[in-house]
Amino acid sequence: MSIDEQEAIKKKHYSEAIRYMENAKETLQKAGKEDKYYLDRKYVRTACGTAYNGVLIALDTYLLLKGIKKTKGRKSIEYYQEQFGKIDKKIIKHINCAYEILHLFGYYDGTLSATVVKEGFDEAYELINQIKPDSN
Repeated sequence: MSIDEQEAIKKKHYSEAIRYMENAKETLQKAGKEDKYYLDRKYVRTACGTAYNGVLIALDTYLLLKGIKKTKGRKSIEYYQEQFGKIDKKIIKHINCAYEILHLFGYYDGTLSATVVKEGFDEAYELINQIKPDSN
């Protein structure tokens, strides 16, 4: 794959992942906030699920850029841990944190802690920035 093709892929998928994050932030605002806690669990769950989907776009794109074709169907966290273990072990910490915070604590458990959710969003941006185009 040429550098121009890689940049086109990055540009397309980076903007899509960022769009998911922007949508997640808008949804999170609807949750309302008092002190360090959100008030509406439903919006927190939706926002965290949306942010995690943005992370998955970034992870799939990263793997594609490394020559690993996307498999059909849903992939488990173990799939990503295995694939990234082969190419970039440092990024696994960010993947695990994003998974635990956004997917488990945020989406499934509906944590109301704004501090926890912010950390999950920070991890998401860390992963999404791995596919940021050079031209941006």
